[in-house]
Amino acid sequence: MNIKQLLIASAFALASSVALAFHCPADMKKIDDALAKNPKLSAAQLTEVKKLRADGEASHRAGKHQESVDTLAKAMKILGI
Repeated sequence: MNIKQLLIASAFALASSVALAFHCPADMKKIDDALAKNPKLSAAQLTEVKKLRADGEASHRAGKHQESVDTLAKAMKILGI
């Protein structure tokens, strides 16, 4: 791999990481907005959504953006968003 290819690959990796980093807060807001509307969930589902939301935020803050996106997606699925 030459220098040009390495730079291009690095740029794409960085861009995807930054895109995921900005995706996390948007997903957290969607979850927060849905929770504010008092969704019809069982107590267990509500507890799970809140746990997944907190875990997703913790992953985001730790720089684990793909993990955060995946975790937040589970919460959104339970909420139906």
